[in-house]
Amino acid sequence: MSHCSQGGTTSYEHRVDSPTPGMEIVEVFDSPGKGRGLRATKEVWAGDVLFAEPCFAAVVFDSLVAHVCHSCFRRQAKLQRCGQCRFAQYCDRTCQRAGWVEHKQECAAIKSYGKAPNENIRLAARIMWRLNKEGGVVSDMQLTTLDDLEDHLSDMPEMDLKELKVDVHNFLDFWPRTGKQHTVESISHIFGVINCNGFMVSDQKGLQAVGVGLFPNLCLVNHDCWPNCTVILNNGKIELRALGKISAGEELTVSYVDYLNLSEDRKQMLKQQYFFDCTCEHCTKKTKDDLKMAGAVVDGVQVPEEKVKEVTEYSVEMLKKMENARLEANYNEVVKICRECVEKQENVLADTHIYQLKMWSTLGEVLSYLQFFEEAATYARKMVDGYVKLYHPNNAQLGMTMMRAGVTHWQAGHIEVGHGMICKAYAILMVTHGSTHPITKDLEAMRNQTEMELRMFKQNEYVYHSMREAALKNQPMKMMAEPVEEGVKGLFRKK
Repeated sequence: MSHCSQGGTTSYEHRVDSPTPGMEIVEVFDSPGKGRGLRATKEVWAGDVLFAEPCFAAVVFDSLVAHVCHSCFRRQAKLQRCGQCRFAQYCDRTCQRAGWVEHKQECAAIKSYGKAPNENIRLAARIMWRLNKEGGVVSDMQLTTLDDLEDHLSDMPEMDLKELKVDVHNFLDFWPRTGKQHTVESISHIFGVINCNGFMVSDQKGLQAVGVGLFPNLCLVNHDCWPNCTVILNNGKIELRALGKISAGEELTVSYVDYLNLSEDRKQMLKQQYFFDCTCEHCTKKTKDDLKMAGAVVDGVQVPEEKVKEVTEYSVEMLKKMENARLEANYNEVVKICRECVEKQENVLADTHIYQLKMWSTLGEVLSYLQFFEEAATYARKMVDGYVKLYHPNNAQLGMTMMRAGVTHWQAGHIEVGHGMICKAYAILMVTHGSTHPITKDLEAMRNQTEMELRMFKQNEYVYHSMREAALKNQPMKMMAEPVEEGVKGLFRKK
């Protein structure tokens, strides 16, 4: 359901990158039981862009202010500080000039206040400065004012409301005395809107969330756990992209949470963060919940329920341990915990059991980072097989997982499997990201390279392997950054 009031096709069925439309393909309507929503005004197909929207305002996360450009949101090893406030950081003078319109008033306020406030306050201030300058509607593409967005203040738990009041208090201290003054009520509304509509802004490759922004039109798109659209950030704008055929008059939906969670857990997350009860078909019918908690079948015999329950509970404890070791960047300990757990899970949990998939995911990622490619490829392959049985065929998470698995297989020397996975990932990402997205371009380069290597491999395996050794030394396709806590799986920022 939309924050405003809330209250399948195969990977290959797509037309590649139709021209980016204005707003003629979508319209606002009253969605039964959900408040306002968006629907298609004409038929669209997988990969079509329904709308593209620049952010109203965005800021870098507090934890990444020294690692990400405050204008283009690229992660950079070396950034240049703003000479005035010494807080904002940029790639170079070009980015600094491009970001000056948004930073000018912020810069003076930080100097006057003596420090930079938290990301919520920085975002609220940028929104208020823009509202003061341009009013509530900043382009004829904008379908809603910020005033009309739901803030859910009356639904918030007391603890969250207390935190919000502290932010409002600190905002008023930060806000320049000489600027236009706002009421506590209007500022609280903006904080409430940010709280449930703050969209995660990813780095240039879309691999990690680096900031939070507000996109008014996106706030009108309601939730479904098995949606017909996906949202991707491309070149500074979010794009709403169709995952399959959508008929004229059909409501447009995106998923606010990762489908890999059980229906009860998804419902709880949605209630907690977005204040509505999900009544989508997948939650009502508990679709695929049985697969996500299933026991293995060994030699045609189902593993007893008691054993599955015991290993499931053990897995929960091990996942907590693993996450702690991961946060401390103790990767050898992560591998040790995962291997121990995977050994217990083998032949007890099914290949679609989500706790087994989580262990395989972490193990594959960390082993790849530590350059144990052969073992990493085994887990990556298992994970892809499990994901295919659970996710929508055009799910972005599935595409990204396939891409990483393909690269891991390439690094392990399994060129045929690697190339096959990269081709499948490319087909999905053409739908979810489009041909102009940096990650799709990288994937296309990989696909061309693995295709060339596969031809070489089929002609002469010996020549291929000796050339591969030389190529690996230069690491031309090294995609594995240091493992981060989590990728961009959720659509909106988690509290």
